[in-house]
Amino acid sequence: MKIALAQQNYIIGNFEHNFNKIAEAISKSKQHGADLVVFPELSVCGYPPRDFLEFSDFIAKSQDVLKRIAELTKDGAIAAIVGAPSENPVAEGKDLFNSAFFIENGKIAHRADKALLPTYDIFDEYRYFEPATSFQTFNFKGVKIALTVCEDIWNIGNENPLYTICPMDELIKQSPELMINISASPFDFKHSRDRIDIVRKNVERYKIPMVYVNSVGAQTEVIFDGGSIAMNQEAIVHTELPYFEDALEIVEYNDLLNSTTKQNKEQNKEKFSLINDALVLGIRDYFAKLGFKKAILGLSGGIDSAMTLALAAEALGPENVLSVLMPSQYSSDHSVNDSVKMVENLKSPHKIIAIEKPNSAFLDLLNPHFEGRDFDVTEENLQARIRGVILMALSNKFGHIVLNTSNKSEAAVGYGTLYGDMCGGLSVIGDVYKTEVYDLARYVNRNQEIIPVNIIEKAPSAELRPDQFDSDSLPPYDQLDVILYEYIENRQSPKQIIQKGYDEKLVARILRLVNINEYKRYQTSPMLRISSKAFGMGRRMPIVGKYLS
Repeated sequence: MKIALAQQNYIIGNFEHNFNKIAEAISKSKQHGADLVVFPELSVCGYPPRDFLEFSDFIAKSQDVLKRIAELTKDGAIAAIVGAPSENPVAEGKDLFNSAFFIENGKIAHRADKALLPTYDIFDEYRYFEPATSFQTFNFKGVKIALTVCEDIWNIGNENPLYTICPMDELIKQSPELMINISASPFDFKHSRDRIDIVRKNVERYKIPMVYVNSVGAQTEVIFDGGSIAMNQEAIVHTELPYFEDALEIVEYNDLLNSTTKQNKEQNKEKFSLINDALVLGIRDYFAKLGFKKAILGLSGGIDSAMTLALAAEALGPENVLSVLMPSQYSSDHSVNDSVKMVENLKSPHKIIAIEKPNSAFLDLLNPHFEGRDFDVTEENLQARIRGVILMALSNKFGHIVLNTSNKSEAAVGYGTLYGDMCGGLSVIGDVYKTEVYDLARYVNRNQEIIPVNIIEKAPSAELRPDQFDSDSLPPYDQLDVILYEYIENRQSPKQIIQKGYDEKLVARILRLVNINEYKRYQTSPMLRISSKAFGMGRRMPIVGKYLS
């Protein structure tokens, strides 16, 4: 039996687009002699559909696509496994299941409903779906198959399991010979390794091979990296599909039994290579799926805006990214010169719009109402907001999408100006800590200088007042970022962080800044997710809470 792994990028709710992709893969798989083609979780409608699932029309369109897919298998030349929502006929419980459909000879021959519904981080599946409580294998080409959906294989080898059952423990009682799992498993820079480990744990536990097909593509801030897997019964990776791109690969079931693979055939998992490619895909899909082509950003001469420009240029083409240099009376010459050098390196368009005149006009307007108070953060924020107005005006006039250039360290502690440098339609590096931005910049420059070396080496500064540096307001980033990581990603308490050797006052200060600035993050643009705990839909905190603040 030949099995095609169809790793694809879908558009949520674009049923015609998704059907055409599925139909094309079925046709290609037929041409290559495949008996079965396997698609990812909720491939018919795209994942995560979220509250679209509450519309009966959305469900009806999904069912219509299933019927059209079934027509493609009528000749008996190939069967398919696809993911789609299905209706729960029982009145009690949720109205839908998250289902995997086995389609053969023009009809649905088997359906496996997802049992383990993740309701953590970015996931909210129990909001929509009823969990399966019964499990059944099916036969195809003389092979008994255990079919599961994504999370159903993750409740294994865990000292603190999230769920009370393990679907494969139930299915293995029926003596299956192959596991197939369809998935929409989102990217973070550690998750590709976790994914292979969990597939391996299943194979080692149940002593049968597994075919695992994952989605690829970005859905707003959530990025799916692909990396679909065929693992033989000796828990060796027979095939791992590429990351961040559509792929179709055929494996022979007998090869998964006969141990023809002696070495793991895994893709590269270097951290900053993965992050770079994830962010590029995130930008590209955000623009393509919304029907936009051009981006605009403020290029300050600092590392964050330079990094954002480099990623956007790779994603959209340098000719489609407009950089706007907006120097003030506090801007250094090298900030402008470094920015000009970078756009020249990329052959990317730019404008220079000085803000000293509009800033002076605002100060003339406002100073009588400031009642003689001294220069403070108000005047600094005014400059940032003028820059935001300029970017938004150009965006409105020419149809560019503004890219936000704030990093995760700044977003965490509120080091940014609402409606100023925090404006934008998409936050490109909002899930990348400042120290990681420098490492990512070095990766971008691995073959040639794209980001000028001076931008990477100089001390970071907002340049909103004379001789200003980030270190005037914040702890050094190498100290700040490790404490933020312990609190945000690892969910460590102040006491636990202090016990690791960090200064008590510094820890209290940083955690307080994180919590009192939730209102800023609540109003910012979607941040492309590359870590296990990103700001946005996966981290839900009250704005008016007083914990550690």
